[in-house]
Amino acid sequence: MKTERLSLSQGFSESSIKRSAEILNNDGIVAIPTETVYGLAASAYSQSAVEKIFLAKGRPQDNPLIVHISRLDMLEDITSDFSDIAKRCADAFWPGPFTMVLKRGERIPKSVSAGLDTVAVRMPSDNIARQVIEASGLPLAAPSANISGAPSPTSAAHVLNDLDGKIDAVIMGNDCGVGVESTVVSLCTNPPRLLRPGGVTVEQLKEVIPNLVIDPAVLAQPKSDEKVASPGMKYKHYAPKTETVLVSGDSEAYISFINTKSDSLAICFDDEYESIKTQKIAYGDKNNEETFAKNLFSVLRKADDYNVKTVYIHSPSKQGVGLAVYNRLIRAASFKEIIL
Repeated sequence: MKTERLSLSQGFSESSIKRSAEILNNDGIVAIPTETVYGLAASAYSQSAVEKIFLAKGRPQDNPLIVHISRLDMLEDITSDFSDIAKRCADAFWPGPFTMVLKRGERIPKSVSAGLDTVAVRMPSDNIARQVIEASGLPLAAPSANISGAPSPTSAAHVLNDLDGKIDAVIMGNDCGVGVESTVVSLCTNPPRLLRPGGVTVEQLKEVIPNLVIDPAVLAQPKSDEKVASPGMKYKHYAPKTETVLVSGDSEAYISFINTKSDSLAICFDDEYESIKTQKIAYGDKNNEETFAKNLFSVLRKADDYNVKTVYIHSPSKQGVGLAVYNRLIRAASFKEIIL
């Protein structure tokens, strides 16, 4: 299969959107930019199209997908219960990096939801993603456009590195602004439950959902036989090929620790960079979670270029978007963490 590069340069945007819609309406799969990460999109109504997503990514069949919409009226065929709390969440967080888990409508194939009677839905804020949804006239099932388990893609180049020749097309858009996948909240439980942290923080969520609880799997590994309602909960995710270990502690302790490690790569904060003697990559300002969230997956992809035995990543705070970054890193490290 030859993967088409669909340009968004001046004069090509309209034709690229139209071509994407044509592919999607013929059960093809297209990588599209969103504000979070690049998504691998297919018609959420088509069993055969959804199967192509799982095949291209090498994704486990029990890992559910998120359905993307551009208008609220698209929910009529997607969910059988759009409750008052769902409406309040939509008013507060849509369009944006927020996904809600609702009761699945009959038109959505069970494969989209890994056999569950729920469906995860979000309305992206990215203009290109919304134009593609509108042009296709379809809700789009779209997990991250990468090989399953690898760091998520935040650029078209990342997508092509993983999936060139395995998908029909990729839209050559800008790098993604948020950098980590959407926040996922189940509204099918009482009380509502945070399944995956993301760009919408716990603090923001509790202003709308005061009784929100955090699922234990946000910070720990679920049981191997446990069914999960959100992507990113169950399997090793986001990981470089190199062995990765998360390190928690203050800057002084982390610098002292990493400077004793040979054949290693430090992924550190900006203000630690000059003090570290081993190979190193800085991934952002430790006082600004948005910077290291945006840089996270690019840095994890670069880690394999260093040909070292182990990558030691300095753990962020679990406040704000930092919780989302920690959630990704603990999975990238296969739950290996050193606490200093």
